[in-house]
Amino acid sequence: MQRLGSLLVFVVLLLLVFGSSVFIVDQRRLALVFQFGEVVRVIDSPGLNFKVPLVQSVRYFDRRIQTMDAEEPETFNTIEKKNLLVDSYVKWRIINAENFYKAVGGNHVEAKARLRRTVNDVLRAQVGKHLVQDVITDKRDEIMEIVRTVTDEQARKMGVAIVDVRLKRVDFTKEISTAVYERMASERKTVANKLRSEGAAEAERIRADADRQREIILAEAYNQAQQLKGGGDAEAAAIYAAAYSKDPEFYNFYKSLDVYRHSFNNKSDLMVIDANSALFKYFRQPERSLAR
Repeated sequence: MQRLGSLLVFVVLLLLVFGSSVFIVDQRRLALVFQFGEVVRVIDSPGLNFKVPLVQSVRYFDRRIQTMDAEEPETFNTIEKKNLLVDSYVKWRIINAENFYKAVGGNHVEAKARLRRTVNDVLRAQVGKHLVQDVITDKRDEIMEIVRTVTDEQARKMGVAIVDVRLKRVDFTKEISTAVYERMASERKTVANKLRSEGAAEAERIRADADRQREIILAEAYNQAQQLKGGGDAEAAAIYAAAYSKDPEFYNFYKSLDVYRHSFNNKSDLMVIDANSALFKYFRQPERSLAR
């Protein structure tokens, strides 16, 4: 019985020793094996591994891509001496756990601070070489690629790779934004005034053209009316001439009656005329006058 108990104790101790000497590194991690505070082994492949119990220890590091956002936008100066508020983020990952540990003691906070300083320094230098338009649109990708390449070279010294650097937002400072908006408003006002002037000029042109067409139409209508009137007068004269040629005496008599009608229309009219005047020809001898 005593031998069985000793065997069980031995087996338990053996299991404890085996359990403390075995560790697993999965595909998401890197591992460093320490012995008396010194790195004795770097494990960058997933699988089952062994260490010396009580003498050696293991520290794990995340090898996945991590995102580092800026706490607040940074102020950068362009080649035109204009300040821009730039908000960026960095994608990075640990590629050499030993160098990472030696550089920052495995402290992620310190690593992020150093990476942020490096990225800001390189980004400031690149923005300072370009125009605002380049940073915002024209050469944005080119600038970001240069920043990523330069910072990656420096970051690898501490066991880190820079996967990507991107700008989330680029804005003018408050003072410049106000000036830009005022300039935009002024430009829009200038365009509006120009359009109003062009519209007024076009309206005047249309009115002038309408007035010209009106005058042409009136002139043509008057000309046509005069032609019709002339034609009517000519036709009337022809009728009068034809009537006169058929019986001149009757025509004279008819016209005299028309004169009498208009001359003696009002009782208050007064006419002082010689009795032998030709006007009274048909009053004196109407039958004989007609007989002729």
